[in-house]
Amino acid sequence: MSSNTLHPLAGVYAAAVTPLTPQDTPDLEAIPALLEFLAGRGAHGALILGTTGEGPSFSPAEREAIFQAAAQVRTAYPDFRLLAGTGTPSWTESAALSRTAFEAGFEGVVVLPPFYFRNTSEEGLFRWFARLIEAAVPQGKYLLGYHIPQVSGVGLSIELLARLKEAFPSRFAGLKDSSGDPQHARALGERFGDDLLVLNGNDRLLSHALRHHAGGCITALANLHSPDSRRVWDSFQAGQPDAAAQARLEAARAELDRNQPAAVYLKKRLHAEHGFPLWPVRPPLVGDG
Repeated sequence: MSSNTLHPLAGVYAAAVTPLTPQDTPDLEAIPALLEFLAGRGAHGALILGTTGEGPSFSPAEREAIFQAAAQVRTAYPDFRLLAGTGTPSWTESAALSRTAFEAGFEGVVVLPPFYFRNTSEEGLFRWFARLIEAAVPQGKYLLGYHIPQVSGVGLSIELLARLKEAFPSRFAGLKDSSGDPQHARALGERFGDDLLVLNGNDRLLSHALRHHAGGCITALANLHSPDSRRVWDSFQAGQPDAAAQARLEAARAELDRNQPAAVYLKKRLHAEHGFPLWPVRPPLVGDG
């Protein structure tokens, strides 16, 4: 993939953890500092309130406050990109959250499919996303679907992605692929080439996904290992893949997989290695620290 074919959102993103106070409220003052830390370590941007950020555990009002706090990173890093997790089973609520994120200056939203009704048709999913895009995504901003069927119970088929891309060629940018499936990463590249932005969600597949036309990644591990994620991404763009950095990511991802839930593990590591407060997680997640 050459630089002139890169999507404006291509790059390395951390699926940022969400700082919390001991009283189980968002630690709004800590959010900009965390994002500045990530920006300083090579991340192009961050996904706010994704899975690692415990997004579904927060109310719309809390999400709005978190988005506003995250936008403060632009004071120190004006080019740091912000994506918001805004998916709920209701397209109208998802649209409202997406508008809130765009009003705060976010470049894009990453949207789970409606995950309560698990046996809906592709037509139903298309209409759900179409209404959301029409209602909430302005020109110059982007929506990415969030493909994590092992969690959401609802996948985004290649046929659905193609239909959404045809209907909304600019505003529907692509997807975050957190399936962890190397064959799916390959199939996406074979079907879409560079026409669909794919941000891979599993660090062990980053080099593989890039070889199959992915534009980058959004990963939990980038909270700790964004320097290596950025090395892999930069070296691929330069045509000189960094196998050592990829191997380090694979080892770190194996450790993360042994220490779930990710938000607990990452918050402990950020505290121990980088001096951040030992932020708790919000129930139903439980940490022992």
